[in-house]
Amino acid sequence: MCRHLAYLGPEEPLDRLLVEPPHSLYRQSWAPRRQRHGTVNADGFGVGWYAPGDPAPARYRRAGPIWADLSFADLARVVRAGAVLAAVRDATVAGADAEAAAAPFADGRWLFSHNGMIAGWPDSAAPLASALPPVELLSLQASTDSAFVWALVLHRLRLGDDPADALGGAVRELAEAAPASRLNLLLTDGATIAATAWGDSLWYRAEPGTGTVVASEPYDDDPLWQEVPDRTVLTASRTGVLLAPLEDPASVSPKEPCT
Repeated sequence: MCRHLAYLGPEEPLDRLLVEPPHSLYRQSWAPRRQRHGTVNADGFGVGWYAPGDPAPARYRRAGPIWADLSFADLARVVRAGAVLAAVRDATVAGADAEAAAAPFADGRWLFSHNGMIAGWPDSAAPLASALPPVELLSLQASTDSAFVWALVLHRLRLGDDPADALGGAVRELAEAAPASRLNLLLTDGATIAATAWGDSLWYRAEPGTGTVVASEPYDDDPLWQEVPDRTVLTASRTGVLLAPLEDPASVSPKEPCT
């Protein structure tokens, strides 16, 4: 159910990050090694990157499989970046949103991706929609569960939450409303990465001088890759990674009434 990757570090050509590794995101579009749900990620793809001196990222998104896009091969060969977020998509349900449904979603300096699904979508998410201003609901980039998750996260960012709190708060809300959901989220502003592991695999690789990668699964067999425990929020920079537990609403006992 989708694969994604974020990178912070020295400038690299996109193909060195996304295509050349033996188990790259490009290869994960048809042969992921650690994907627990779904087998082929051919319902769209996207990559976002930050150019020096410009806080707003550029994006390239398409509705079809990454391996069928010859223009992407040229783009990836020549574009260099020190901050990247990319994803290949396996749709939760069929839809007509085309490339608008492909991550990364964007607003201002932010790039966002969701690996997973909202269980019982869309009925299960309806109660959460009432917490969003109507203009934000009407501005959804696609009629998908991932676009809705992005709306919840973006609303929290606009209210002043830091990235880890915005992701963690949205995950707890969604997990309470739809307990069987898988909510691996990835967010970057070009300087930091925040991510959640909730129901699917998440890994990171950090090494001084070579940067930090956070991904659904390792793109090679380097022993520096570390798996993130489930129910965890991750924050990362170019120099290090911090992990913190995410409380599962289902594990919290209801308070006894006062007598």
